[in-house]
Amino acid sequence: MNHTVTTTDLCFWTATELAAAIRRRDVSAREAVTAHLEQIERINPAVNAIVTLVPERALEQAAEADARLAAGADVGPLHGLPVAHKDLHDTAGIRTTYGSPLFADRVPDRDHLVVERLRRAGAITIGKTNVPELGMGSHTVNPVFGATHNPYDPFRSAGGSSGGAGAALACGMQPLADGSDTGGSLRNPASFNNVVGLRPSPGRVPSWPDKAPWGQLSVKGPMARTVTDVALALSVLAGPDPRSPLALETPGSVFAGPLEGEVRGLRVAWSPDLGGTVPVDAEVRDALRPVVDVFASLGCEVEEACPDLSEADEVFLVQRAWQMELAYGSLLDEHRHRMATDVVWNIEEGRKLTGPDLGRAQMLQAALFHRVREFFESYDLLLLPVSQVVPFDIRLPYPASVDGTPMETYLDWMRSAYLISVTGCPALSVPAGFTPAGLPVGLQIVGPHRQDRAVVDAGYAFERATRTGERRPAVASVGGSGP
Repeated sequence: MNHTVTTTDLCFWTATELAAAIRRRDVSAREAVTAHLEQIERINPAVNAIVTLVPERALEQAAEADARLAAGADVGPLHGLPVAHKDLHDTAGIRTTYGSPLFADRVPDRDHLVVERLRRAGAITIGKTNVPELGMGSHTVNPVFGATHNPYDPFRSAGGSSGGAGAALACGMQPLADGSDTGGSLRNPASFNNVVGLRPSPGRVPSWPDKAPWGQLSVKGPMARTVTDVALALSVLAGPDPRSPLALETPGSVFAGPLEGEVRGLRVAWSPDLGGTVPVDAEVRDALRPVVDVFASLGCEVEEACPDLSEADEVFLVQRAWQMELAYGSLLDEHRHRMATDVVWNIEEGRKLTGPDLGRAQMLQAALFHRVREFFESYDLLLLPVSQVVPFDIRLPYPASVDGTPMETYLDWMRSAYLISVTGCPALSVPAGFTPAGLPVGLQIVGPHRQDRAVVDAGYAFERATRTGERRPAVASVGGSGP
Protein backbone atom coordinates (compact mmCIF):
# COMPACT_ATOMS: atom_id res chain seq x y z
CA MET A 1 0.00 0.00 0.00
CA ASN A 2 1.12 3.54 -0.72
CA HIS A 3 2.45 4.67 2.67
CA THR A 4 1.12 8.23 2.19
CA VAL A 5 -2.36 6.73 2.45
CA THR A 6 -3.59 6.10 6.00
CA THR A 7 -5.85 3.23 6.91
CA THR A 8 -8.65 5.72 7.59
CA ASP A 9 -8.19 7.11 4.07
CA LEU A 10 -8.49 3.59 2.68
CA CYS A 11 -11.78 3.04 4.51
CA PHE A 12 -13.36 5.94 2.65
CA TRP A 13 -12.30 4.99 -0.85
CA THR A 14 -15.31 3.95 -2.83
CA ALA A 15 -15.87 0.23 -3.29
CA THR A 16 -15.18 0.70 -7.00
CA GLU A 17 -11.85 2.42 -6.31
CA LEU A 18 -10.80 -0.09 -3.68
CA ALA A 19 -11.68 -3.12 -5.83
CA ALA A 20 -9.69 -1.66 -8.74
CA ALA A 21 -6.69 -0.95 -6.48
CA ILE A 22 -6.74 -4.53 -5.18
CA ARG A 23 -6.89 -5.96 -8.72
CA ARG A 24 -3.92 -3.74 -9.69
CA ARG A 25 -2.16 -5.02 -6.56
CA ASP A 26 -1.63 -1.47 -5.34
CA VAL A 27 -3.41 -2.60 -2.18
CA SER A 28 -3.65 -6.17 -0.95
CA ALA A 29 -6.87 -7.75 0.22
CA ARG A 30 -5.21 -8.29 3.59
CA GLU A 31 -4.40 -4.57 3.85
CA ALA A 32 -7.98 -3.67 2.94
CA VAL A 33 -9.47 -6.07 5.48
CA THR A 34 -7.01 -5.00 8.17
CA ALA A 35 -7.79 -1.32 7.61
CA HIS A 36 -11.51 -1.92 7.99
CA LEU A 37 -11.07 -4.10 11.06
CA GLU A 38 -9.03 -1.30 12.64
CA GLN A 39 -11.74 1.20 11.74
CA ILE A 40 -14.33 -1.06 13.36
CA GLU A 41 -12.23 -1.30 16.51
CA ARG A 42 -11.94 2.51 16.66
CA ILE A 43 -15.47 3.53 15.72
CA ASN A 44 -17.92 0.71 16.34
CA PRO A 45 -18.06 1.16 20.14
CA ALA A 46 -19.60 4.60 19.52
CA VAL A 47 -22.29 3.44 17.07
CA ASN A 48 -22.85 -0.32 17.61
CA ALA A 49 -23.37 -1.00 13.92
CA ILE A 50 -21.48 -4.29 13.58
CA VAL A 51 -22.60 -6.85 16.15
CA THR A 52 -20.76 -10.05 15.26
CA LEU A 53 -17.17 -9.89 14.04
CA VAL A 54 -15.02 -12.68 12.56
CA PRO A 55 -11.57 -11.07 12.16
CA GLU A 56 -9.45 -14.23 12.10
CA ARG A 57 -11.62 -15.85 9.46
CA ALA A 58 -11.63 -12.63 7.40
CA LEU A 59 -7.84 -12.28 7.49
CA GLU A 60 -7.39 -15.92 6.47
CA GLN A 61 -9.71 -15.41 3.51
CA ALA A 62 -7.89 -12.19 2.59
CA ALA A 63 -4.56 -14.03 2.50
CA GLU A 64 -6.13 -16.69 0.26
CA ALA A 65 -7.53 -13.95 -1.99
CA ASP A 66 -4.10 -12.37 -2.36
CA ALA A 67 -2.57 -15.72 -3.19
CA ARG A 68 -5.15 -16.37 -5.92
CA LEU A 69 -4.52 -12.97 -7.47
CA ALA A 70 -0.74 -13.46 -7.35
CA ALA A 71 -1.15 -16.83 -9.08
CA GLY A 72 -3.00 -15.16 -11.95
CA ALA A 73 -6.40 -16.70 -11.18
CA ASP A 74 -9.58 -15.04 -12.41
CA VAL A 75 -11.15 -12.98 -9.63
CA GLY A 76 -14.60 -11.49 -9.17
CA PRO A 77 -15.59 -7.82 -9.29
CA LEU A 78 -15.65 -7.55 -5.48
CA HIS A 79 -12.37 -9.40 -4.96
CA GLY A 80 -10.91 -8.57 -1.55
CA LEU A 81 -13.65 -6.17 -0.41
CA PRO A 82 -14.63 -6.58 3.27
CA VAL A 83 -18.41 -6.82 3.82
CA ALA A 84 -20.53 -7.28 6.95
CA HIS A 85 -23.89 -8.89 6.18
CA LYS A 86 -27.27 -7.92 7.58
CA ASP A 87 -28.12 -10.00 10.64
CA LEU A 88 -31.35 -11.12 8.97
CA HIS A 89 -29.34 -12.85 6.23
CA ASP A 90 -28.05 -16.31 7.10
CA THR A 91 -24.28 -16.78 7.01
CA ALA A 92 -22.88 -20.31 7.09
CA GLY A 93 -20.79 -20.85 10.21
CA ILE A 94 -21.39 -17.32 11.53
CA ARG A 95 -23.97 -16.43 14.17
CA THR A 96 -27.19 -14.98 12.76
CA THR A 97 -29.58 -13.75 15.46
CA TYR A 98 -32.31 -11.74 13.69
CA GLY A 99 -31.91 -9.40 16.68
CA SER A 100 -34.02 -11.81 18.75
CA PRO A 101 -33.28 -13.63 22.03
CA LEU A 102 -34.97 -16.64 20.43
CA PHE A 103 -32.09 -16.90 17.93
CA ALA A 104 -29.25 -15.39 19.96
CA ASP A 105 -27.03 -18.47 19.60
CA ARG A 106 -28.11 -19.62 16.15
CA VAL A 107 -25.34 -20.54 13.67
CA PRO A 108 -26.74 -21.39 10.20
CA ASP A 109 -25.23 -24.11 8.04
CA ARG A 110 -25.85 -22.30 4.74
CA ASP A 111 -25.66 -18.81 3.27
CA HIS A 112 -28.59 -16.74 2.13
CA LEU A 113 -28.49 -16.26 -1.64
CA VAL A 114 -27.34 -12.62 -1.39
CA VAL A 115 -24.45 -13.64 0.87
CA GLU A 116 -23.63 -16.47 -1.49
CA ARG A 117 -23.47 -14.09 -4.48
CA LEU A 118 -21.34 -11.50 -2.69
CA ARG A 119 -18.85 -14.15 -1.61
CA ARG A 120 -18.76 -15.69 -5.08
CA ALA A 121 -17.89 -12.24 -6.45
CA GLY A 122 -14.89 -12.10 -4.11
CA ALA A 123 -16.23 -10.21 -1.09
CA ILE A 124 -14.76 -11.23 2.28
CA THR A 125 -17.15 -11.57 5.20
CA ILE A 126 -16.01 -9.62 8.27
CA GLY A 127 -19.18 -9.87 10.38
CA LYS A 128 -22.87 -9.00 10.72
CA THR A 129 -24.73 -5.68 10.96
CA ASN A 130 -27.37 -4.82 13.54
CA VAL A 131 -31.14 -4.98 12.96
CA PRO A 132 -34.38 -4.41 14.91
CA GLU A 133 -35.85 -7.45 16.63
CA LEU A 134 -36.90 -9.87 13.86
CA GLY A 135 -36.33 -7.00 11.42
CA MET A 136 -39.59 -5.31 12.38
CA GLY A 137 -39.68 -1.53 12.12
CA SER A 138 -37.31 1.15 10.97
CA HIS A 139 -35.43 1.77 14.23
CA THR A 140 -32.48 -0.52 14.89
CA VAL A 141 -32.68 -1.68 18.49
CA ASN A 142 -33.02 -5.17 19.91
CA PRO A 143 -32.62 -7.03 23.24
CA VAL A 144 -29.60 -9.01 22.02
CA PHE A 145 -27.24 -6.18 21.00
CA GLY A 146 -29.00 -2.93 21.91
CA ALA A 147 -29.38 0.12 19.68
CA THR A 148 -27.36 1.33 16.71
CA HIS A 149 -26.54 5.02 17.10
CA ASN A 150 -26.66 7.54 14.28
CA PRO A 151 -23.11 8.56 13.30
CA TYR A 152 -24.19 12.18 12.77
CA ASP A 153 -25.75 12.40 16.25
CA PRO A 154 -25.32 9.47 18.66
CA PHE A 155 -28.52 10.41 20.48
CA ARG A 156 -30.54 9.76 17.31
CA SER A 157 -31.78 6.66 15.51
CA ALA A 158 -29.84 5.11 12.62
CA GLY A 159 -33.11 3.95 11.06
CA GLY A 160 -33.77 0.37 10.09
CA SER A 161 -34.09 -2.38 9.55
CA SER A 162 -30.74 -2.12 7.73
CA GLY A 163 -29.64 0.46 10.32
CA GLY A 164 -26.42 -1.28 11.24
CA ALA A 165 -25.49 -1.46 7.57
CA GLY A 166 -26.18 2.23 7.02
CA ALA A 167 -24.17 3.36 10.05
CA ALA A 168 -21.28 1.03 9.19
CA LEU A 169 -21.09 2.50 5.68
CA ALA A 170 -21.21 6.08 6.94
CA CYS A 171 -18.34 5.36 9.34
CA GLY A 172 -16.08 3.63 6.81
CA MET A 173 -16.40 0.22 8.45
CA GLN A 174 -17.33 -1.43 5.14
CA PRO A 175 -17.45 -0.22 1.52
CA LEU A 176 -20.63 -2.12 0.52
CA ALA A 177 -23.59 -3.63 2.34
CA ASP A 178 -26.48 -5.95 1.70
CA GLY A 179 -29.94 -5.25 3.08
CA SER A 180 -33.63 -5.91 2.70
CA ASP A 181 -36.69 -3.70 2.33
CA THR A 182 -40.36 -4.27 3.09
CA GLY A 183 -41.58 -0.84 4.15
CA GLY A 184 -38.39 1.18 3.71
CA SER A 185 -35.64 -0.85 5.35
CA LEU A 186 -33.04 -0.07 2.68
CA ARG A 187 -34.22 3.47 2.07
CA ASN A 188 -34.87 4.88 5.57
CA PRO A 189 -31.45 3.96 7.02
CA ALA A 190 -29.77 5.26 3.86
CA SER A 191 -31.54 8.59 4.40
CA PHE A 192 -30.71 8.68 8.13
CA ASN A 193 -27.01 7.89 7.55
CA ASN A 194 -26.31 9.96 4.40
CA VAL A 195 -25.62 6.93 2.22
CA VAL A 196 -27.33 5.32 -0.79
CA GLY A 197 -29.87 2.50 -0.64
CA LEU A 198 -31.79 0.88 -3.48
CA ARG A 199 -35.07 -1.00 -3.19
CA PRO A 200 -34.91 -2.92 -6.48
CA SER A 201 -37.88 -4.19 -8.42
CA PRO A 202 -39.29 -7.44 -6.99
CA GLY A 203 -37.34 -10.33 -8.51
CA ARG A 204 -34.36 -8.19 -9.47
CA VAL A 205 -32.37 -9.68 -6.58
CA PRO A 206 -33.51 -13.26 -5.98
CA SER A 207 -34.22 -14.50 -2.46
CA TRP A 208 -33.53 -17.98 -1.11
CA PRO A 209 -34.40 -19.61 1.22
CA ASP A 210 -37.82 -17.94 1.46
CA LYS A 211 -41.04 -19.16 3.12
CA ALA A 212 -43.13 -17.22 0.60
CA PRO A 213 -41.11 -17.22 -2.64
CA TRP A 214 -44.00 -15.77 -4.66
CA GLY A 215 -44.32 -12.71 -2.40
CA GLN A 216 -43.27 -9.33 -3.77
CA LEU A 217 -43.49 -7.02 -0.76
CA SER A 218 -40.06 -7.77 0.69
CA VAL A 219 -36.97 -7.46 -1.49
CA LYS A 220 -33.20 -7.73 -1.02
CA GLY A 221 -30.87 -5.03 -2.27
CA PRO A 222 -27.62 -3.08 -1.95
CA MET A 223 -26.40 -0.11 0.08
CA ALA A 224 -23.19 1.88 -0.37
CA ARG A 225 -21.76 5.38 -0.03
CA THR A 226 -22.15 6.20 -3.73
CA VAL A 227 -24.60 5.38 -6.49
CA THR A 228 -21.80 3.86 -8.58
CA ASP A 229 -21.03 1.46 -5.75
CA VAL A 230 -24.71 0.52 -5.40
CA ALA A 231 -24.71 -0.30 -9.12
CA LEU A 232 -21.54 -2.38 -8.65
CA ALA A 233 -23.19 -4.38 -5.87
CA LEU A 234 -26.39 -4.76 -7.90
CA SER A 235 -24.38 -6.12 -10.83
CA VAL A 236 -23.40 -9.00 -8.55
CA LEU A 237 -26.69 -9.46 -6.68
CA ALA A 238 -29.08 -9.28 -9.66
CA GLY A 239 -29.84 -12.01 -12.16
CA PRO A 240 -31.84 -15.24 -12.41
CA ASP A 241 -31.64 -18.18 -10.03
CA PRO A 242 -33.59 -21.44 -10.35
CA ARG A 243 -34.38 -21.43 -6.61
CA SER A 244 -36.35 -18.18 -6.88
CA PRO A 245 -39.55 -18.39 -8.99
CA LEU A 246 -39.87 -14.60 -9.33
CA ALA A 247 -36.24 -13.95 -10.28
CA LEU A 248 -35.99 -11.69 -13.34
CA GLU A 249 -34.04 -13.08 -16.28
CA THR A 250 -32.09 -9.87 -16.90
CA PRO A 251 -28.44 -10.48 -15.94
CA GLY A 252 -26.75 -8.34 -13.34
CA SER A 253 -24.20 -7.26 -15.93
CA VAL A 254 -26.59 -4.55 -17.17
CA PHE A 255 -25.66 -2.61 -14.01
CA ALA A 256 -21.91 -3.03 -14.47
CA GLY A 257 -19.68 -0.41 -16.03
CA PRO A 258 -19.91 3.39 -16.06
CA LEU A 259 -23.25 5.02 -15.29
CA GLU A 260 -24.59 7.51 -17.81
CA GLY A 261 -26.22 10.00 -15.47
CA GLU A 262 -27.95 11.74 -18.38
CA VAL A 263 -31.37 13.03 -17.40
CA ARG A 264 -31.78 15.94 -19.80
CA GLY A 265 -35.28 16.08 -21.21
CA LEU A 266 -36.82 13.75 -18.64
CA ARG A 267 -40.28 14.54 -17.31
CA VAL A 268 -40.01 14.56 -13.54
CA ALA A 269 -42.82 14.66 -10.99
CA TRP A 270 -42.03 16.19 -7.60
CA SER A 271 -44.29 15.33 -4.67
CA PRO A 272 -43.17 16.76 -1.32
CA ASP A 273 -46.03 15.09 0.59
CA LEU A 274 -47.64 12.60 -1.83
CA GLY A 275 -50.37 14.98 -2.85
CA GLY A 276 -51.08 16.16 0.69
CA THR A 277 -51.79 12.65 1.98
CA VAL A 278 -48.60 12.20 4.02
CA PRO A 279 -47.48 14.57 6.80
CA VAL A 280 -43.84 15.61 6.49
CA ASP A 281 -41.86 17.49 9.13
CA ALA A 282 -40.74 21.00 8.22
CA GLU A 283 -37.05 20.09 8.60
CA VAL A 284 -37.41 17.47 5.87
CA ARG A 285 -39.36 19.79 3.56
CA ASP A 286 -36.79 22.55 4.00
CA ALA A 287 -33.82 20.26 3.34
CA LEU A 288 -35.41 18.98 0.13
CA ARG A 289 -36.54 22.35 -1.18
CA PRO A 290 -33.56 22.70 -3.59
CA VAL A 291 -34.36 19.38 -5.30
CA VAL A 292 -36.60 20.92 -7.97
CA ASP A 293 -33.94 23.45 -8.97
CA VAL A 294 -31.26 20.74 -9.13
CA PHE A 295 -33.24 18.60 -11.56
CA ALA A 296 -34.26 21.66 -13.57
CA SER A 297 -30.59 22.64 -13.87
CA LEU A 298 -29.88 19.14 -15.17
CA GLY A 299 -32.32 19.76 -18.03
CA CYS A 300 -35.41 18.05 -16.65
CA GLU A 301 -38.98 19.26 -16.93
CA VAL A 302 -40.16 19.29 -13.31
CA GLU A 303 -43.68 19.81 -12.03
CA GLU A 304 -45.53 18.95 -8.86
CA ALA A 305 -47.59 15.79 -9.37
CA CYS A 306 -48.36 12.52 -7.62
CA PRO A 307 -49.93 9.21 -8.61
CA ASP A 308 -53.16 8.15 -6.94
CA LEU A 309 -51.99 5.93 -4.08
CA SER A 310 -55.37 5.59 -2.43
CA GLU A 311 -55.87 2.24 -0.67
CA ALA A 312 -52.12 1.53 -0.85
CA ASP A 313 -52.16 1.72 2.96
CA GLU A 314 -54.57 -1.20 3.18
CA VAL A 315 -52.56 -3.23 0.69
CA PHE A 316 -49.34 -2.75 2.65
CA LEU A 317 -50.77 -3.35 6.10
CA VAL A 318 -52.61 -6.52 5.05
CA GLN A 319 -49.66 -7.97 3.16
CA ARG A 320 -47.19 -7.12 5.91
CA ALA A 321 -49.37 -8.61 8.66
CA TRP A 322 -49.84 -11.79 6.63
CA GLN A 323 -46.08 -11.97 6.03
CA MET A 324 -45.24 -11.45 9.72
CA GLU A 325 -47.67 -14.18 10.85
CA LEU A 326 -46.29 -16.57 8.24
CA ALA A 327 -42.70 -15.92 9.25
CA TYR A 328 -43.03 -15.83 13.05
CA GLY A 329 -46.55 -16.90 14.03
CA SER A 330 -45.37 -20.37 15.06
CA LEU A 331 -43.20 -18.74 17.75
CA LEU A 332 -45.91 -16.57 19.27
CA ASP A 333 -47.78 -19.04 21.47
CA GLU A 334 -44.66 -20.47 23.11
CA HIS A 335 -42.48 -17.36 23.27
CA ARG A 336 -44.88 -14.39 23.52
CA HIS A 337 -43.22 -13.20 26.75
CA ARG A 338 -39.84 -13.02 24.98
CA MET A 339 -41.06 -11.00 21.99
CA ALA A 340 -41.37 -7.23 21.67
CA THR A 341 -44.83 -5.69 21.95
CA ASP A 342 -44.82 -4.41 18.36
CA VAL A 343 -43.75 -7.83 17.09
CA VAL A 344 -46.63 -9.50 18.95
CA TRP A 345 -49.10 -6.91 17.67
CA ASN A 346 -48.08 -7.33 14.04
CA ILE A 347 -48.27 -11.13 14.20
CA GLU A 348 -51.70 -10.95 15.84
CA GLU A 349 -52.88 -8.57 13.10
CA GLY A 350 -51.89 -11.28 10.65
CA ARG A 351 -53.89 -13.88 12.54
CA LYS A 352 -57.03 -11.76 12.22
CA LEU A 353 -56.92 -11.81 8.42
CA THR A 354 -59.44 -13.78 6.40
CA GLY A 355 -59.33 -15.13 2.87
CA PRO A 356 -61.52 -12.25 1.64
CA ASP A 357 -59.13 -9.76 3.31
CA LEU A 358 -56.22 -11.16 1.31
CA GLY A 359 -58.29 -11.28 -1.86
CA ARG A 360 -59.37 -7.66 -1.47
CA ALA A 361 -55.74 -6.58 -0.96
CA GLN A 362 -54.80 -8.35 -4.20
CA MET A 363 -57.56 -6.55 -6.14
CA LEU A 364 -56.65 -3.19 -4.65
CA GLN A 365 -53.00 -3.71 -5.56
CA ALA A 366 -53.93 -4.61 -9.13
CA ALA A 367 -55.85 -1.33 -9.48
CA LEU A 368 -52.95 0.54 -7.85
CA PHE A 369 -50.46 -0.98 -10.29
CA HIS A 370 -52.44 0.29 -13.28
CA ARG A 371 -52.90 3.79 -11.83
CA VAL A 372 -49.15 4.05 -11.26
CA ARG A 373 -48.42 2.57 -14.70
CA GLU A 374 -50.61 5.23 -16.31
CA PHE A 375 -48.94 7.95 -14.20
CA PHE A 376 -45.56 6.94 -15.61
CA GLU A 377 -46.88 7.31 -19.13
CA SER A 378 -46.74 11.06 -18.41
CA TYR A 379 -43.61 11.12 -16.22
CA ASP A 380 -40.24 9.39 -16.29
CA LEU A 381 -39.46 9.76 -12.58
CA LEU A 382 -41.20 10.52 -9.30
CA LEU A 383 -39.31 12.39 -6.57
CA LEU A 384 -40.40 12.52 -2.92
CA PRO A 385 -38.98 12.37 0.61
CA VAL A 386 -37.56 9.05 1.73
CA SER A 387 -38.67 9.61 5.30
CA GLN A 388 -41.24 11.98 6.76
CA VAL A 389 -38.95 12.78 9.71
CA VAL A 390 -35.28 13.40 10.40
CA PRO A 391 -33.42 10.89 12.60
CA PHE A 392 -35.37 10.85 15.87
CA ASP A 393 -34.51 10.40 19.55
CA ILE A 394 -32.88 6.99 19.96
CA ARG A 395 -34.81 6.39 23.19
CA LEU A 396 -38.15 6.46 21.38
CA PRO A 397 -39.61 3.30 19.83
CA TYR A 398 -40.83 5.47 16.92
CA PRO A 399 -41.82 9.13 16.35
CA ALA A 400 -44.96 10.00 18.34
CA SER A 401 -46.07 12.54 15.73
CA VAL A 402 -45.13 13.89 12.32
CA ASP A 403 -45.78 17.58 11.61
CA GLY A 404 -48.35 17.57 14.40
CA THR A 405 -50.13 14.40 13.26
CA PRO A 406 -50.12 11.59 15.87
CA MET A 407 -48.56 8.26 14.84
CA GLU A 408 -50.66 5.43 16.25
CA THR A 409 -48.35 2.51 15.43
CA TYR A 410 -44.67 1.90 14.77
CA LEU A 411 -45.41 1.71 11.03
CA ASP A 412 -47.32 4.97 10.51
CA TRP A 413 -44.30 7.28 10.23
CA MET A 414 -42.89 5.19 7.36
CA ARG A 415 -45.73 5.81 4.91
CA SER A 416 -43.65 7.83 2.42
CA ALA A 417 -41.55 4.68 1.96
CA TYR A 418 -44.07 1.87 2.37
CA LEU A 419 -46.68 3.35 0.03
CA ILE A 420 -44.03 3.09 -2.69
CA SER A 421 -43.22 -0.51 -1.73
CA VAL A 422 -46.63 -1.78 -2.78
CA THR A 423 -46.42 -0.14 -6.21
CA GLY A 424 -43.64 -2.62 -7.11
CA CYS A 425 -41.57 0.24 -8.54
CA PRO A 426 -37.81 0.53 -7.98
CA ALA A 427 -36.88 3.28 -5.53
CA LEU A 428 -33.52 4.81 -4.63
CA SER A 429 -32.58 6.79 -1.52
CA VAL A 430 -29.78 9.24 -2.26
CA PRO A 431 -28.25 11.88 0.05
CA ALA A 432 -29.97 15.21 -0.57
CA GLY A 433 -29.35 17.63 2.26
CA PHE A 434 -28.84 18.36 5.94
CA THR A 435 -30.84 20.15 8.59
CA PRO A 436 -29.30 23.15 10.38
CA ALA A 437 -28.47 20.71 13.21
CA GLY A 438 -26.47 18.54 10.80
CA LEU A 439 -28.91 15.65 10.39
CA PRO A 440 -29.02 13.92 6.99
CA VAL A 441 -32.08 13.93 4.73
CA GLY A 442 -32.49 11.66 1.71
CA LEU A 443 -34.35 12.03 -1.57
CA GLN A 444 -36.41 9.12 -2.89
CA ILE A 445 -36.24 8.61 -6.66
CA VAL A 446 -38.91 6.25 -8.02
CA GLY A 447 -39.05 4.90 -11.56
CA PRO A 448 -41.54 2.98 -13.70
CA HIS A 449 -42.06 -0.76 -13.37
CA ARG A 450 -38.70 -2.60 -13.57
CA GLN A 451 -36.79 0.52 -14.68
CA ASP A 452 -34.09 0.07 -12.06
CA ARG A 453 -31.31 1.29 -14.33
CA ALA A 454 -33.16 4.56 -15.02
CA VAL A 455 -33.51 5.17 -11.28
CA VAL A 456 -29.82 4.49 -10.70
CA ASP A 457 -28.79 6.82 -13.54
CA ALA A 458 -30.99 9.61 -12.18
CA GLY A 459 -29.52 9.14 -8.71
CA TYR A 460 -26.02 9.33 -10.17
CA ALA A 461 -26.83 12.60 -11.92
CA PHE A 462 -28.25 14.08 -8.72
CA GLU A 463 -25.30 12.83 -6.68
CA ARG A 464 -22.78 14.46 -9.02
CA ALA A 465 -24.69 17.73 -9.02
CA THR A 466 -25.02 18.01 -5.23
CA ARG A 467 -22.12 15.99 -3.72
CA THR A 468 -24.10 15.83 -0.46
CA GLY A 469 -23.02 12.25 0.13
CA GLU A 470 -19.40 13.34 0.56
CA ARG A 471 -20.14 14.90 3.97
CA ARG A 472 -18.91 12.42 6.55
CA PRO A 473 -19.75 12.15 10.27
CA ALA A 474 -17.20 13.56 12.70
CA VAL A 475 -17.25 10.31 14.71
CA ALA A 476 -15.63 8.50 11.78
CA SER A 477 -12.38 10.55 11.95
CA VAL A 478 -12.41 10.90 8.21
CA GLY A 479 -9.16 11.00 6.32
CA GLY A 480 -8.71 11.87 2.65
CA SER A 481 -10.48 10.84 -0.53
CA GLY A 482 -9.87 7.99 -2.93
CA PRO A 483 -6.76 7.05 -4.89
